[in-house]
Amino acid sequence: IYFNHFKGVPSSFFPQNLDAISPSGFYFCSHHDRNKTYLVDDMGFVHKQRFFKNRLTFFRYAVMSSCGWEGLRKRFIGCKSTRLHFFFMHILYLDDAGSAGNPDEEYLVLGGISIFEAQASFLTSALDNLASEISPSNPQDVEFHASEIFSRRAAPWDKMTKDEAKGVLRAVLGVVASSYDSAKAFACAVHKPSYPDRDPMQLAFEDLCSRFDRYLGRLHASGDRQRGMIVLDESSHETTLQEMARNFRTLGTQWGGIRYLAETPLFVNSKASRCVQLADHVAYAVFRRYHASDTSYLDIIASRFDSHENVIHGLSHKQTKDPNCMCLACMSRRSSRA
Repeated sequence: IYFNHFKGVPSSFFPQNLDAISPSGFYFCSHHDRNKTYLVDDMGFVHKQRFFKNRLTFFRYAVMSSCGWEGLRKRFIGCKSTRLHFFFMHILYLDDAGSAGNPDEEYLVLGGISIFEAQASFLTSALDNLASEISPSNPQDVEFHASEIFSRRAAPWDKMTKDEAKGVLRAVLGVVASSYDSAKAFACAVHKPSYPDRDPMQLAFEDLCSRFDRYLGRLHASGDRQRGMIVLDESSHETTLQEMARNFRTLGTQWGGIRYLAETPLFVNSKASRCVQLADHVAYAVFRRYHASDTSYLDIIASRFDSHENVIHGLSHKQTKDPNCMCLACMSRRSSRA
């Protein structure tokens, strides 16, 4: 988020740590007077004391100033209108499971959940309530990281039994399963030995960018003209994936052009974003299916993967070892060609 000058706004308005802001919504408005710019959410005006507490974030190329939002719509600059302008979108939160460099793991999975931005508050509240049950005195310190929960090596999971930890994993995935119909799961499982000369993270990212863009294209054709944004957990892949995304917009992927993504991906600290924590669990559920043949977690969210005309598009299994693979993704693909 880039800030331009604010006239008449105290420095205390700004957060001390921008990385702590969770991308739970994208709201742009031009309700202002000569010296002030007001920020609003779907509930009305947001006071400066509540602004960052509510975890609102904005396009990274937006510039906020006393005369409106620059970089979005030139007509806003210098205007004195009190009309509110909102720009909503679909956000795909992604995280990875497995390690690209671990020879003991044959799979790397990149996966997550696409939501209409207004849903982020509901999902965040659901996980906050679950965190309050786990740590009533300090729920904000509870980060739902699936592999840590499963291993039970770190607090607060180390005090749980195996069944209790599995219950937490199922509860988090249950939030995905019970969310609004417009919430769609996406994941790509890459069998690393099948692509020895490719970076599995880049391969999965290209696959999901194409799938998400096609999903947005179907929505666009049905009258939903909102564009999309991808938000990922911070990682060493940030520079590479951002460059790939820029190239996709100009050169396209191997499956065609990218038309409906509004910006290059944003990277956030997963501890600050409950939605990224949900994405981590989606990726882990898929990873357990392919790495350990454990379908118990994937079964909870299987119906949430993007599908169209009885074909599952949101789940991809990239492999060359078994042309008759019986996984959900491969069977759906074969049935569509039959």
